[in-house]
Amino acid sequence: MAGRIRQTDIEEVKSRTNIADIIGDYVTLKSAGIGSMKGLCPFHDERTPSFHVRPQVGFYHCFGCGESGDVISFLQKMDHVTFTEAIERLAARVGIELHYEDGEGPGVDHGRRSRLLAANKAAEDYFQRQLTAPSAEAGRAFLGERGFDAQAAARFGVGFAPKGWDNLQKHLTAAGFTRDELVTAGLLSQGDRGVYDRFRGRLVWPIRDVTGQTVGFGARRLFDDDKGPKYLNTPETPVYHKAQVLYGLDIAKRDISRGNQVVVVEGYTDVMACHLAGITTAVATCGTAFGVDHIKVIRRIMGDDSRNGEVVFTFDPDAAGQKAALRAFSEEKRFAAQTYVAVAPAGLDPCDLRLKRGDSAVRRLLEMKEPMFEFVIKQVLSQYNLDTVEGRVGALRAAAPIVSDIRDASLRPGYTRVLARQLGVDLGEVQRAVRSSGSQKPHGHDTRPPSGDPQTERPVGIADLPRDPSTRLERDALMAIVQHPTVIGEDLVRDAVHTGFTNHPLSVLRDAIAAHMDTFAATGWFQAISDDTPEPYRDLLHQLGVAPLPERGERELEMYVRDVTVSLIERDMLRRKAELLGSLQRHDPRDSEGSRTIQQKLVQLETERRRLRAG
Repeated sequence: MAGRIRQTDIEEVKSRTNIADIIGDYVTLKSAGIGSMKGLCPFHDERTPSFHVRPQVGFYHCFGCGESGDVISFLQKMDHVTFTEAIERLAARVGIELHYEDGEGPGVDHGRRSRLLAANKAAEDYFQRQLTAPSAEAGRAFLGERGFDAQAAARFGVGFAPKGWDNLQKHLTAAGFTRDELVTAGLLSQGDRGVYDRFRGRLVWPIRDVTGQTVGFGARRLFDDDKGPKYLNTPETPVYHKAQVLYGLDIAKRDISRGNQVVVVEGYTDVMACHLAGITTAVATCGTAFGVDHIKVIRRIMGDDSRNGEVVFTFDPDAAGQKAALRAFSEEKRFAAQTYVAVAPAGLDPCDLRLKRGDSAVRRLLEMKEPMFEFVIKQVLSQYNLDTVEGRVGALRAAAPIVSDIRDASLRPGYTRVLARQLGVDLGEVQRAVRSSGSQKPHGHDTRPPSGDPQTERPVGIADLPRDPSTRLERDALMAIVQHPTVIGEDLVRDAVHTGFTNHPLSVLRDAIAAHMDTFAATGWFQAISDDTPEPYRDLLHQLGVAPLPERGERELEMYVRDVTVSLIERDMLRRKAELLGSLQRHDPRDSEGSRTIQQKLVQLETERRRLRAG
């Protein structure tokens, strides 16, 4: 086992890592003012962005759920890695060689996740090389028949798992991986005859997470003597969770974010066909139905906090496709974006559509999309005989809840008319059915504990502070100090944190900052202040560290942070002046020496104040 990573190396990694670049692999961040960014929180489901990142401070904070920390804690929470693994990943990214205090290096096994990811990457490389071997002719033919050449295969990392019992196992164990690691990674399976390669005689697609790391594989059957399923995926592993992974998201995420659109297709070849045809926002689930966790992933990438986005589902027109559409519709309300369904003509999936009618036909597929509600209503009505009274009544009972469930109230009257027209039923009758369906829905009960319950009291936050001018000044000055200490300057900050505060929580933060003035603005300064801040007030510090400042321009920002700090110091000077004037008024006039001393202090204080204002 390797020893601890040297603290100097940890600080070097943190100083050379832009936290926004790392978080940007998981969350679409948008500017929220000078030096501030925000997006949808990756730690809880939300519609309006409350997740703020301050690259200069090196910290993030969510005003919704309270999660906060630095780039290391972000990776630990998002990817379930250890502190050491997070540092090693960041070091590799910025090209820093780490040193270990009680060892020569990270060792053979420096974290299970790292080992599993390394095994998957080694397997991916192996599969890709095997695709050019003579034994992979069937795999190359399969790709060619679907319009994919060698360049397309390389673009998506497609490979071939050769026939045989343990080809991959021999290759990877020779590379230093243990059999237990390969079983845990899902690359080997355990059977009555022992351990064997999970993927054999199949075309293989690497499944990558949003950061581009290979976490699993999907493999397509090629040979008649293969009695396994048509598609075989990696089982659930410590790094692969099929309900949280979307194939193609790693290469589609930037265009999804830019275009505010995502296209959900049904298979690996459909993703390939869409991207090659120019629809570079296509993704697919990996051997499981589209679900809530997939929605959360997509919404974080889209920055889905407005009604401008589009989520387009492509489904086969067969029974399985209709069932998939209804499952997706059941979760539709979780999107803020508008949802649509696109069904290709003649029942073709995007891959077949591209093969038979070309790239332009795939692009036109999106032009044929129809709103999800319209599609689902049609699917429901198709299950009834509308030529009979009984059929129309049954169809109305089934479709009315769909219309009443439309979250945009302005759309309901229009869909009510559409339903009445398709049923051939009086509009008033349909309106009554829709209203009745809505009124029968169970209302949720507020299970939150009553406010003021000492067992559920939340830490102090910005929203808990009084709104009087004095508290606002103290809050804004501390916000400027923790976010832009070097712009303000050490002398001004030192003076500011030695002033009197009227608000107790803010005075606690002031004291924590004052305690670390000897390492002013050094790497890890904010983290050190956070570590010394008592728990009930730590959340407030984190909020102050990321909250947007009111100034936008760079020059305006410099002026603002200095001015608000100067105002805090000047307020304290005025307080001290008032105290000296009071002392002078109460002082015995016969004590001329004492009066002269107080007057000298007043002159000195006024001189300091003028110097402060002069800058």
